[in-house]
Amino acid sequence: MRKKVFSLLLTALMLTSLLAACGGSSGSSAASGGGEAVAGEEGKIINIYSWNDEFKTRVEAVYDKIDHTSDDGTITYLTDGCEIHWVINPNTDGVYQQKLDEALLRQDSAATDDKVDLFLSETDYVVKYTDKDINVAMPLTDLGIDPDKDLADQYEYTKVVASDADGVQRGSTWQGCPCLLVYRRDIAKEVFGTDDPEEIGAIVSDWGKMKDAAQQLKDKGYYTFASYADTFRSYGNSISEPWVTVDGPDVIMKIDPRIMEWISDSKEWLDAGYLDKTIKGQWNDDWNKSMGSKSKVFAFLFPAWGIDFVLTPNWDGEPGSWGVTTGPQDFNWGGSFIHGCTGTDNPEHVKEIILALTGNADNMEKITSTYTEFSNNTVVMKKFAEDDSFGTEFLGGENPFKYFAPAAEGIEMTTLSPYDQGCVEIIQQSFNDYLQGQVSFDQAKNNFETAIKERYPDITQIIWPEN
Repeated sequence: MRKKVFSLLLTALMLTSLLAACGGSSGSSAASGGGEAVAGEEGKIINIYSWNDEFKTRVEAVYDKIDHTSDDGTITYLTDGCEIHWVINPNTDGVYQQKLDEALLRQDSAATDDKVDLFLSETDYVVKYTDKDINVAMPLTDLGIDPDKDLADQYEYTKVVASDADGVQRGSTWQGCPCLLVYRRDIAKEVFGTDDPEEIGAIVSDWGKMKDAAQQLKDKGYYTFASYADTFRSYGNSISEPWVTVDGPDVIMKIDPRIMEWISDSKEWLDAGYLDKTIKGQWNDDWNKSMGSKSKVFAFLFPAWGIDFVLTPNWDGEPGSWGVTTGPQDFNWGGSFIHGCTGTDNPEHVKEIILALTGNADNMEKITSTYTEFSNNTVVMKKFAEDDSFGTEFLGGENPFKYFAPAAEGIEMTTLSPYDQGCVEIIQQSFNDYLQGQVSFDQAKNNFETAIKERYPDITQIIWPEN
């Protein structure tokens, strides 16, 4: 079982090549126990692994030991003489995880200045690193952080996601990612006679009303959403239990009824013309263009980062053309987690950085003010939500936190499994052809079972919900 869990840390290629080079040994820190930080002199080099400079900008904005950063952005010098070395690799095609995994396998034997001290993960694969048997992400308590006291104001669901199967928190995040309905004001006025967020929110307050609104939009020549992929997270991130559970030698996958609802609802919406059939999935050129001023798409379900990093750069019209309101369901999409790495020689610096970004209310307020980011702090978000003077230019002066804060309070997420990322990807890929009318429902199920067993050969049983 331990070997099985350890294998989940690696990609298939790495598992073949690296374990062969190590003689099949699992003696690295990636599989060794005992993560408690040892008191002593801190190292001079703090190696932080991430996939872009978002975390770096936040650290430089709020960590009180920042002195200056090198011109090329790779080294941040601290006032105590230590240096943060930023190891940035893109998320594309799994490059970031591959490079991080390679470094974690070397952690025990790496020179002091080469050890991973702190690394980031995303919600989709955070559980891969918080697994207690793999033990690469230290329990926060081993760093001297008490989640119940030091992180008392965090949203509870973010703590659940960052914890192992025993409920031990092994990561922390500075951001929450509740989603709202982000809608075109001009289309709202034409179809519904108003663009007022409260009135639009009432029109789309549940999926039944959302469907009624979709018909009204279609009658006027508009699509409700761009793609069936736009609604997947609202269903997939509210499942009642992990995709996969391990019971002794049995690795059992259960397809949650919410996933089946997404498939049936997507098929219904696509056939009814509520979605654009020409847009297949997300993160492609057609999807990006659907956010432009010439698009017939009414809305997207986005968290704060989706507005800032996705919608804003794709919008070619005037500021103030979009509004936000509560959507048909509360759910979370995304999030970056900070982990102290087992074997770090800089536990005190790691502790300081985690607390500076995720436990200090003043710093989180600064991050929200500077980057319009939803902070993982209930008190700070309540303050912004009630601030009538706060607004964003892109939303025409509207305060999005008025709606983001209540949405975050309603989010519930189950503990994830190391298999979740692959399941989320493959279920959408496998049923894409069915939704497009190219294969039968049963064939799509068979395609999913074949693909998921290729990705995870240790799965012994796949259980579909009863009709």
